[in-house]
Amino acid sequence: QVQLVESGGGLVQVGGSLTLSCVVSGGTFSDFYMGWFRQAPGKERDAVASIGWSGTRTSYSDSVKGRFTISRNNAKNTVYLQMNNLKPEDTAAYYCAAGRGLTWASSRSYDHWGQGTQVTVSS
Repeated sequence: QVQLVESGGGLVQVGGSLTLSCVVSGGTFSDFYMGWFRQAPGKERDAVASIGWSGTRTSYSDSVKGRFTISRNNAKNTVYLQMNNLKPEDTAAYYCAAGRGLTWASSRSYDHWGQGTQVTVSS
């Protein structure tokens, strides 16, 4: 069974930085597209970023472009999300996802999900 475990969330001040990590086990990591999604209270789960098999192709939502960076290390079965210049609107539960779909921002493209890690940006 494929398992994803996120870490790195926490409380941070406006303008601060956090790095999230997601370790994948039980599958062939390099076969997966990897994505980060987030869900704030009362909101739908929205795509944040994705990265392809090789790590060279990335996609970002407009709201985080220029502030967040997704990367992966296939040797460590790990995907990262570096978040800089955090804003209150970034407050959400962040979820790591693995899949093989072609539509990067659709949750239906991902078959495996982590339990989430909370990011709270104080204002």
